[in-house]
Amino acid sequence: MPASSSSSVQQARQALGARLGEIRDDAGLTGRALAARCGWSESKVSRIEHAKTSPSPADIRAWCTACGAEGQTADLVASLRAVNGMFIEWHRMERAGLKQAQESVLPLYERTRRFRSYSSWLVPGMIQTRGYTTAVLRAVQQSRVAVDDVEAAVSVRMERQRILHGDQRFAFLIEESVLRSGIGGTEVMAGQLGHLLTVGSLPNVSLGVIPMRPDRTRLPVEGFWLYDTAQVNVELVSGYLTITQPGEIDLYVQAFSELAELAVHGAAARALITAAVDALG
Repeated sequence: MPASSSSSVQQARQALGARLGEIRDDAGLTGRALAARCGWSESKVSRIEHAKTSPSPADIRAWCTACGAEGQTADLVASLRAVNGMFIEWHRMERAGLKQAQESVLPLYERTRRFRSYSSWLVPGMIQTRGYTTAVLRAVQQSRVAVDDVEAAVSVRMERQRILHGDQRFAFLIEESVLRSGIGGTEVMAGQLGHLLTVGSLPNVSLGVIPMRPDRTRLPVEGFWLYDTAQVNVELVSGYLTITQPGEIDLYVQAFSELAELAVHGAAARALITAAVDALG
């Protein structure tokens, strides 16, 4: 399994390894005896139990068969797939194109009641214009995706924005630098900044801008989305991270709260957006 910076992923791997170790113990087998039954080295058993190596589905099936625990195979394979799904490398997530990647998150958006988003480098997708989204996804496609379905992916993201006009609540935090360093050119950025002024006036939307200043007390972090208090998603350089560990979610809730204290809202936020529009000339 790919390594990631999240303790959630490592804890899930450790839990799976410990569960396999319990099955071996319950069967009265030593690591050496299990390895012999499976035709493995003893070190492989140890690496799996201590989460140094991720087992394959075939490894789990062989493990359960050797321990007389075939009835637990399906559940353990499902657990393995859940662990592997916590961190997905971009080339795996986007190998069929960007449209499928956009569609895959729609159920999550539909069941969430409270969204919180922090972005230090781009306008969040939920409040992007079509022109801005097209520029962003085109840049992504050109850098790492062989399939060119940008137009279809943009349409999926635009359609998803309908939930902005539902009964869900949204809180967006963006760094002021996001307003100043754009993508797509002057016309696209002017349209995007104007859209932020419109979106910020919606009754179910809070839009905060963290001003650029030399004495801030909380450093910028990687962009992230909080879905209620059930899940956090983080876009890393290497892949897409899903966090469901309550303790780690709490860290992102705390980070969002601290960053929100640095932000300005309402008229002050609109002034920063307007200044960025004026700077475009």
